[in-house]
Amino acid sequence: MFKVNQYFDGNVVSLAFKTTDGNATAGVMASGEYEFGTGAEETMIVTTGSMKVLLPGSKDWVIYGVGGSYKVSANSKFKVSVDSDTSYICLYK
Repeated sequence: MFKVNQYFDGNVVSLAFKTTDGNATAGVMASGEYEFGTGAEETMIVTTGSMKVLLPGSKDWVIYGVGGSYKVSANSKFKVSVDSDTSYICLYK
């Protein structure tokens, strides 16, 4: 069964599902800046728009466009800023 997740007053919405390789979400973020926490290692893949990301331990923001991806360690926090509605796939380990 699919599960719908909503965060930040509905400005981030995702649909959880299982792949042959594990858990995943497909989601969309409205324009804004967000701080996320992880419980598991995540690989984020941008599918539309772009994300400006500040990863744990980094001082520099990095921009990821369509097809771009980045990994986030388990049990950490990271910041994301988007200028327009942006979609993504998140794969969990």
